[in-house]
Amino acid sequence: MDAKERRNIILNCIKNSDVAISATTLAKKVTVSRQIIVGDVAILRAQGFKIIATPRGYIYKKENKDEIIRTIATQHTKEEMKEEIYTIVDLGATLLDVIVEHPVYGQQEAVLQISSRYEADLFYEKFCEFNAKLLSDLTDGIHLHTIQCPNEKIYHMVIEKLGEKGFLYSE
Repeated sequence: MDAKERRNIILNCIKNSDVAISATTLAKKVTVSRQIIVGDVAILRAQGFKIIATPRGYIYKKENKDEIIRTIATQHTKEEMKEEIYTIVDLGATLLDVIVEHPVYGQQEAVLQISSRYEADLFYEKFCEFNAKLLSDLTDGIHLHTIQCPNEKIYHMVIEKLGEKGFLYSE
């Protein structure tokens, strides 16, 4: 199989999967190394395919005309992180990332791509397993999230619930 054929297989696997698919899984499917997959995906992304790398693997960004993407400012403790994520995904939104503004390094961003309690739980378990620190520890808990909502109504519901729970940042 040549590289073009391999990339087509990779692209189709990612496009047709309902869940994130890891580079290791793709590598086994086309019998190459994980590093080759990472390179192939980089080439596919450069060609304009909307492949997103998440902590769980690759997903394909599907189009929705009513969908909106907004950035919100939030603040919470480590103990409240899971509740903040649940609040967002329980209303049908996807938590795309977390962003902090570091005084020395500038903007620091981590891709999350969490759209369900199941994915939130997996993220939280990994977070705890590695005894990780929140990016927002660098900024007294203040951070940004990019959220993707199916429509404007869902966005407003998310904002309202986050506000009720005291997670929205306001000076």
